[in-house]
Amino acid sequence: MFELERFVQDCTAALDETAPEMAVREIVAGAVSDPAALMRAIGEPERGGVYTLHHSDRLTVLNLVWGPEMDLMPHDHRMWASIGIYTGRETNLFWRRGPEGLERMGSKELDAGDATWLGETAIHSVTNPLGWLTGALHVYGGDFFGTPRSEWDRETLEEAPYDVVKLRRLFDESNRRLDEMRGDRPA
Repeated sequence: MFELERFVQDCTAALDETAPEMAVREIVAGAVSDPAALMRAIGEPERGGVYTLHHSDRLTVLNLVWGPEMDLMPHDHRMWASIGIYTGRETNLFWRRGPEGLERMGSKELDAGDATWLGETAIHSVTNPLGWLTGALHVYGGDFFGTPRSEWDRETLEEAPYDVVKLRRLFDESNRRLDEMRGDRPA
């Protein structure tokens, strides 16, 4: 049975281990191994968005729900992250800084029950390849909201400061498409 308070306590305790990102990855893997229990505790995804479950200087836990076919530009976190999928699928494209600018390195697809980690220098873009919501538990080794980050334009791959307003707009657009798919019309 997943208990959010216990999960946060376990992740916080893991921060003092030699390899905290790997210890947290194992905790995340355990949480997403029982998606039904996790969703009973945090709720089934209904709309795309970034939902904060815990936030401190040392640890941020997010329930990140990708809208159908949502595509997020390349970005960095400047801290390690552990990611676990509890419903749906997430495709990550990995990038690195090269002499000519941003270069694509490879990709990794995560399905429900999968967990992975990203190092503090990782740059990735994320796509939900499905026509329905994907839910992911993201744990960051730091203050996700207080750390300056970068994003890269999808077409030109030019670097710019991370734009939270743009991110909100992407989720809003995704939720509008979701409403249309469901037949919901705004009043």
